[in-house]
Amino acid sequence: MKIAVLGTGMVGRTIAGRLDELGHEVVIGTRDPEATRARDDAPTLPLAAVPDAVADAEVVVNATNGTASIAMLSLAGAELLAGKVLLDIANPLDFSNGFPPTLLVKDTDSLGEQVQRAFPDARVVKSLNTLTADLMVRPDLLPEGTSVFVSGDDASAKATVTALLEEFGHTDVIDLGDITTARGTEMMLPVWLRLMGALGTANFNFKIVR
Repeated sequence: MKIAVLGTGMVGRTIAGRLDELGHEVVIGTRDPEATRARDDAPTLPLAAVPDAVADAEVVVNATNGTASIAMLSLAGAELLAGKVLLDIANPLDFSNGFPPTLLVKDTDSLGEQVQRAFPDARVVKSLNTLTADLMVRPDLLPEGTSVFVSGDDASAKATVTALLEEFGHTDVIDLGDITTARGTEMMLPVWLRLMGALGTANFNFKIVR
């Protein structure tokens, strides 16, 4: 599958590397490919400007900082994103007042919904925003299975994302419903951050027992 990963930070590099390892055709989209190549932590996978990365992709992964997600996706534009599965793993975290961050949006809206409104013809699926990057792609690093969630309006897009999650090794993928349910998973982040502080590690995840 042709997949564009937008975001060159730890999350984007981790997702892209694992997708490449699994045999997908991956390109990383960035605002400035040359500047990114000059970084000490530059990705080793192919880099392209955002519109070029998105143009031929079947799936686009938004692995950007939540505060920059709409702006980054706007570099591709609504026309290029139309019809594509858009896996949104970003969180609307505001670090302007230090740590722990607050949520830029909550309760009556979500970043996932904002992305869907901004790009109405994209097929947005919110997922993987409730765990750290390494566990997103290698859940078997934990001693037992845990849970991940998908939210989105398009059933076939959720099926595509679920298949990718299963390739990563996730065994309990819970479909929460339409894109408004992304409010719930984004609002899990304050709990997640407090748990990280209490446990002294990011290597944990939620498990829904039923």
